[in-house]
Amino acid sequence: MWALRRASIPLRTRRFNVRASCVKLARTTCVEEESGISESRGITYSGFLSPKVHYHSGHNASLNFTVRRCGLSSSSTKEEDDLEDGFSELETPAGDGNESDSLLTSDTELSDNGEKEDVEESRNEVDEAAKEKEKPRRVRVESELFNEILKAPGTSLHLALDKWLEEGNELTREEVSLAMVNLRKRKMFGRALQLSEWLESKKQFEFIERDYASRLDLIAKARGLQKAEVYIETIPESFRSEIIYRTLLANCVSQNNVKKAEEVFSKMKDLNFPVTVFACNQLLFLYKRNDKKKIADVLLLMENENIKPSSLTYEILIDTKGQSKDIDGMDQIVDRMKAQGIEPGIKTQAVLARHYISAGLQDKAETLLKEMEGENLKQNRWLCRILLPLYANLGKEDEVGRIWNVCETNPRHDECLAAIEAWGKLNIIDEAEKVFEMMIKKWKLSSKTCSGLLKVYANNKMLMKGKDLIKRMGDGGCRIGPLTWDAIVKLYVQAGEVEKADSVLQKATQQSQLKPIFSTYLTILEQYANRGDIHNSEKTFYRMKQADYPSRPKMYQVLMNAYINAKLPAYGIRDRLRADGIYPNRTLANQLIQVDGFRKNPVSDLLD
Repeated sequence: MWALRRASIPLRTRRFNVRASCVKLARTTCVEEESGISESRGITYSGFLSPKVHYHSGHNASLNFTVRRCGLSSSSTKEEDDLEDGFSELETPAGDGNESDSLLTSDTELSDNGEKEDVEESRNEVDEAAKEKEKPRRVRVESELFNEILKAPGTSLHLALDKWLEEGNELTREEVSLAMVNLRKRKMFGRALQLSEWLESKKQFEFIERDYASRLDLIAKARGLQKAEVYIETIPESFRSEIIYRTLLANCVSQNNVKKAEEVFSKMKDLNFPVTVFACNQLLFLYKRNDKKKIADVLLLMENENIKPSSLTYEILIDTKGQSKDIDGMDQIVDRMKAQGIEPGIKTQAVLARHYISAGLQDKAETLLKEMEGENLKQNRWLCRILLPLYANLGKEDEVGRIWNVCETNPRHDECLAAIEAWGKLNIIDEAEKVFEMMIKKWKLSSKTCSGLLKVYANNKMLMKGKDLIKRMGDGGCRIGPLTWDAIVKLYVQAGEVEKADSVLQKATQQSQLKPIFSTYLTILEQYANRGDIHNSEKTFYRMKQADYPSRPKMYQVLMNAYINAKLPAYGIRDRLRADGIYPNRTLANQLIQVDGFRKNPVSDLLD
């Protein structure tokens, strides 16, 4: 019997209540009935479970909490490596990074519009740090083809590539792979797609399954899921394998499109593709962000299909429990993980430490950090950028200084960024500024470097210093994009100037075709909602929809806060939720009651 489903009370003995990774399941209950929404919220309509027995997680699952934004793609476990192996360009497919990165990083850890920085290759992510334990760091390798693509005007890329080929340059799969790697790492998906289309038009290589999967991934990222679905129909039938639909599923999840992800998953089952742990992990990420009650449904599906959980499965469940402040439940999952012969890696330990700190268990967190560090930090230097912000969260100034001393004589780019973040969390601004100045002497001034210091200024409400840095960015020719916009918006918001923040974002989107980070809009929406400013809250909400962000429960939660704080009803809000395919969780259901214009109370009953 699978460990995550093991329980002292069998499934059939007590009203279908089971223990699944410390998540309780109930046969069926709906928390929305009180607010007038009673649709079934199970995943059975998508055919995930047997049509004869439909399970649905009850609202007492103790998973009612906020979830951080996730980015999805392949993971380093064997089953996810199968997907990565299916791409000829050697890059990580079906997403922007490692699937488990979302447990520790946020969407702000990008560079503006793929800005090219003269630094060693670094993703500043826990997973990338862990990989250094197995192989030495290498200086970034760039191809002539990639440099040619960077120089070419966006509308004339095909002509520039034709000329490059006519000049006698050799076009090999290795050259293409290096170019694709660099384009993807800089989020330049549009140009990567143009390169893929040019290669096919020139018939330089015979396209195989992994090439079609790579093209599909780029189309989904650059042009949207609808165009990606259309492209699948053009792929020769013999190449429409599981990896094609797996890639589409991962993009549906990364774009937070619940309905489309469930449709793709059902399509994969209809095509008799095997249900893999990769696909299940994608669903876990999706429901962790949108509907935690369905996590238990996925676990039951995995048990029914005899799918063994991967280390990533456990990481997701550990993070889920940690965010719900269920530390005992989190530790139980760790015990089950070890019982299955899977030792928690650095990523998992970092997640555990973060939640111990959040729960106020400082001694437990510090013990775990010492265990992660080992006996010789200089030999395990790749851990420094992981430990710096965690010790800062603990408020351990001495430990941050000790770890930074290991790096300071010859710092790496990602270590510097981690140090700026750590000193900022400790409110030691002068040390953060020293690291920043060290960086711009060693490397050129970049938006990513400046954004790190801007976040420090924002969190410490240092508006004037933030403005001076923004001016310095302009004078230094830094490319301003979504990452910088996010830092500037939060700088003004923290200073209490939400209107200025809103104005900056509006001007930025008008002057650029780039899409702001979701959290940037959400920051402004939250400020207007806290004021009870319904007009500006609705305007911001509308702009988020216009920017093609998939509707999320969080957006509606914040919007309804505006009505609650204004003490006004939100007429038609239930219809808007239904139209967007959002079924209220407990928080939304309670808010719906408060904004119901037709709700009666004992006084109104007396007057009727």
